[in-house]
Amino acid sequence: MAAIHRLLAASIACGLASAGALAADGPVGVDLKGIDHAVQPGDDFDNYANGGWRKTAEIPADRASTGVFLEVFQKAEKRNAELIKAAGDSQAAAGSNQRLIADYYKAYMDEAAIEKAGLKPLEPALASIDAITDKQALSTALGAQLRADVDPINATNLDTEHLLGLFVAQGLEDPSKNVPYLLQGGLGMPNRDYYLKTDKDMVETRAKYAAYVQAILTQAGTPDAAAKAKAIVALETKLAQAQASIVESEDIHKANNPWPRTSFASKAPGIDWNAYFKAAGLDDQPTFIVWQPATVTKFAALVASEPLDTWKAWLRFHTINENASGLLPKAYDDLAFGFYGKVLTGTPKQRDRWKRGISRVNVDLGDAVGQIYVKTYFPASSRAEVQDMVKNILKAFDQRVDTLDWMSAATKQKAKAKIATIKVGVGYPDTWRDYSALTIRPDDALGNHQRAELAEYRHQVAKLGKPVDRDEWWMTPQTVNAVNLPLQNALNFPAAILEAPFFDPKADAASNYGSIGAVIGHEISHSFDNTGAEFDAQGRLANWWTPADEKHFKEAGQRLVEQFNQYEALPGLHVNGQQTLGENIADVSGLAIAYAAYKESLGGKPAPVIDGLTGDQRFFLAFAQSWREKTRDAAMRQQVIGDGHAPGRFRAQTVRNLDPWYDAFQPKPGQKLYLDPKQRVRIW
Repeated sequence: MAAIHRLLAASIACGLASAGALAADGPVGVDLKGIDHAVQPGDDFDNYANGGWRKTAEIPADRASTGVFLEVFQKAEKRNAELIKAAGDSQAAAGSNQRLIADYYKAYMDEAAIEKAGLKPLEPALASIDAITDKQALSTALGAQLRADVDPINATNLDTEHLLGLFVAQGLEDPSKNVPYLLQGGLGMPNRDYYLKTDKDMVETRAKYAAYVQAILTQAGTPDAAAKAKAIVALETKLAQAQASIVESEDIHKANNPWPRTSFASKAPGIDWNAYFKAAGLDDQPTFIVWQPATVTKFAALVASEPLDTWKAWLRFHTINENASGLLPKAYDDLAFGFYGKVLTGTPKQRDRWKRGISRVNVDLGDAVGQIYVKTYFPASSRAEVQDMVKNILKAFDQRVDTLDWMSAATKQKAKAKIATIKVGVGYPDTWRDYSALTIRPDDALGNHQRAELAEYRHQVAKLGKPVDRDEWWMTPQTVNAVNLPLQNALNFPAAILEAPFFDPKADAASNYGSIGAVIGHEISHSFDNTGAEFDAQGRLANWWTPADEKHFKEAGQRLVEQFNQYEALPGLHVNGQQTLGENIADVSGLAIAYAAYKESLGGKPAPVIDGLTGDQRFFLAFAQSWREKTRDAAMRQQVIGDGHAPGRFRAQTVRNLDPWYDAFQPKPGQKLYLDPKQRVRIW
């Protein structure tokens, strides 16, 4: 139940929903009916582009928000459903991807079997927790639950329900081989702010969480559930107090802390690290990079100081909680949705089970589904066209570097070298994950997930000490998202996002470049945002800036921080400009280079006027409409507090920093979005 940056959107999985197809009577990718002409573009470009749509858009009962993303997401979801059904109808051989998919889905959909099994699938884990009699055994239990479920570079997951999380990637200073990273965890709510903030909403949420913990323990027949729940929440509050903030955790220089395996006992006394690493299968690793060292030291002290029974209760709760949604009987499932769905995101209705089943299959057997998905739904022609767009946008970025009057020749040379070595994956990887050793049974939903999760952990551990595969993908092809991988200096653009209205091979170039072009530009720009700019062409943490260039870059970033700090998502709740800086830099820079690539694509010819809109107007409208959204207040609060992305409606206002937008829509001084040319943020 832990939280899900360098990603394009906040999480599709948390519930973006369809607004319906874009108007067919307008240019593809621009919804003419969605425009609200009563709004001045210079006052609120998001509401100008999307106000007409927003007036009638309704958030479905099983979603936390609605917006254009789900038009694409639902298409992928429908296709995945068809693939899974076809796998189930086939006479596929045991061990084949089709059979694994079919059996996994069948087990998940067999609610009667799940109901009958009750907590029995968890009994071995719960019994081992009950058998803990000392802190050495506790250290063993904590090590045994370590999983590869965090990603500090991309913020796919910044936190884990387990005390610590493992991330495997190349070393920050040595890109030749993979090393283990350890990150903070231990919380049942999305991040530390839910435990520490004192405003009314957070106080109420904490009370509901405490009630939820007690309800889960009571449902599981735990003696003294009320007292144990109180102790668990108190322990998690101490863990939250020990944690580093999101902004601190995004500072790559604070994260570069290599600890020799032999120094853990002195640096973080309180955990029996020999027992911990042995249970985690990591006792042969000579060095770990500890992302939040002060936190790990404090965590270890809490292991020593807090009562053994409290830790055992915490382990028991999390063992149940991480499986409660869909893998345990309905009573647990309903409780989990009541808190994580209704309370945290304001979503009133649970998603249909078949939809959740598809999501589960895609998490645990992602490449198995992905191989079939791209063969069926992603033609080679689409891959080639998007690859051409990527080349055009990379070329535009390279040319843009030449025009930067503030950057020295030495820094330009290093930037261009990095651009030249970016590895771009479009649609799908060239090699696939092998699931042949994974046991999937048609009658063991919870066991299937546990074995898949353990297999993923072992896959990651097996990479340690090995050369880095710069072609490795970190997303599945059927994922509606995109990612930049700074350590690999690589980009992934999964097939599922390369669909209308983001990308349509029949569409006008203006809308394609304004939508998927800006997505591509966004991900390329992450290689040069406040985190990406710290890495060189080999993905090594290295300062390749002159002092004067670095000063200019950081000053421009600070102006963007201040710009976004002004946006108020909910009454009294402002966007954190520092927390969202990397995404905002990527939006500004990505939109600028997508625009340059669009103009280049015209080959010197003027863009046609379509439905009264110039090419530039269509470009900027397509960008703003790709970010349109309508979000429940609770989900908005969760995003602003814990996500590296600003809400979509503020991302749409990024246009205010680009001179061509002023030419296209003629905003005037005094209007809310208008910026004097000297105030406009130009980073790349």
